[in-house]
Amino acid sequence: MTHRVLISGCSGGGKSTLLAELERRGYAVVEEPGRRIVDEERKGDGAALPWVDMVRFAQRAVDMSRDDIQQTDHLPGPVFFDRGLIDAAVALAHASNIPLATTLGSDRPYADPIFFAPPWPEIFQQDAARRHDMASAIAEFERLTIAFAELGYATCNLPKAPVSLRADFVLDALGAA
Repeated sequence: MTHRVLISGCSGGGKSTLLAELERRGYAVVEEPGRRIVDEERKGDGAALPWVDMVRFAQRAVDMSRDDIQQTDHLPGPVFFDRGLIDAAVALAHASNIPLATTLGSDRPYADPIFFAPPWPEIFQQDAARRHDMASAIAEFERLTIAFAELGYATCNLPKAPVSLRADFVLDALGAA
């Protein structure tokens, strides 16, 4: 079994729903940094909302992701992350041209494979925290696909299936079922 398991991929692809199912089954999970930041910012001045200042938002996501990793190191594995440090570093690189290597250094915080939620237009929904459209979500997915490959991570696409089957797929792939 691996310790830190990352669920990444397309925005609106069912990652948070999958993490909720894994948590329901008794596994430790870490919620998406971006959603937590949006919730905090909406209660405050909103200066780091992604649609206000994407660089500031992405830097906060990088910092929060590093904290998440540190705070979960003591937990027995696997710990499932809904997005994380690499997703945040890719967003920061896209918004500011800061290279991934500058943000990540030699860190390799997650185990292989990275589970990837492919674009799934049938379930994609915009909401107060996800204001971007499907085309923007696909563009982000493509940036993530390139970045994970460049970083040498293996990725495993999640099936477009009910959440219980997706959770079974992840656990089977990890040898935890």
